[in-house]
Amino acid sequence: MTAAPDRLTRVNELIKREMSELISRYSISPSPSVLVSVTEVRTSVDLRNATVSVSVFGGDKIAQRMILENLNSSRRDFQSAMARTLGFKHTPVLTFRIDKRVAAGDRVFALLEELESEQSSGDDNE
Repeated sequence: MTAAPDRLTRVNELIKREMSELISRYSISPSPSVLVSVTEVRTSVDLRNATVSVSVFGGDKIAQRMILENLNSSRRDFQSAMARTLGFKHTPVLTFRIDKRVAAGDRVFALLEELESEQSSGDDNE
């Protein structure tokens, strides 16, 4: 019964790749300086539903909300395009969410760099 997780992994990667292409094709981003990236796809075991996590770079909370609204309003178009391209028996119903893990990781790196610069300037003063 180990084939199911492998199958889900492959399906998740296929949907992730297709969604990345579709997001770049449709103008989802409110500004060219805002980058939208698909970070993860989680498909249900029965392949009926899929949650697509997207990360937004270069945008504030308002831009994130606009991107999420644009994704949700284009959901049917995405599903239709995926049905033509991927050829699944049932195209999963897509749900979108903002992935904040990358932003949290960036914040941690910024804090570490800040601490490092404080320590190195403290060593210079001694």
